[in-house]
Amino acid sequence: MMKQKIGLVLFWMAIIWAIGWGVIGSVFVDSAFRNLTMDELNQTMWASEGTWTMIWGLFGVPLAAIVAIIGIMLYSGAKASTALTYGIGIFIAVFAGMMAGYVGHIPLLFGIGGTLILLFFIGILWFWAKERKALEGASSAAANLKLAGYVFMLIAAWFTCGIASQPFLKALDKQSPSTPLHVIIFLVLGWFFLFLGFSKSHKQ
Repeated sequence: MMKQKIGLVLFWMAIIWAIGWGVIGSVFVDSAFRNLTMDELNQTMWASEGTWTMIWGLFGVPLAAIVAIIGIMLYSGAKASTALTYGIGIFIAVFAGMMAGYVGHIPLLFGIGGTLILLFFIGILWFWAKERKALEGASSAAANLKLAGYVFMLIAAWFTCGIASQPFLKALDKQSPSTPLHVIIFLVLGWFFLFLGFSKSHKQ
């Protein structure tokens, strides 16, 4: 019971932390990056490589997400060691991923990553089909909703690759970057259908 209470406290602390940094990012960080030159920006607390920008980028929502999963795993009955292993493991992966950005652009790794995403998606479809055959009623409807979420996530990843790679493509170096509005739409739809799927499963 105590473990569940601690888990619930950690979960809600993480949610409040995430919302707080999300608001700060939307109101202050985004405004600074959109309206100031790099020289002007670096004279503020949101300097591109400053402490506050690093805290916002790495220790804002990413850290909140990690603490939230530790909390919700504890609340759901997982062993403390299991929850901490997942939390620490994900933190290390996120930190390593962020540090990889300083290595420089490596097209081969970019291509390998995209290929792996597609292969994992195909694998998900295959195992989803096997699992779906054993489901009925609300369970099958929940699985269908989750599948739609996975599809939108893949589509979002596809278009994100296009936008992220544009600065490194010589043929497009003189073109203005396109708006990522379609990417956020697909991401929202992906998360929305996943949420609907889990909500449907919960109501059975």
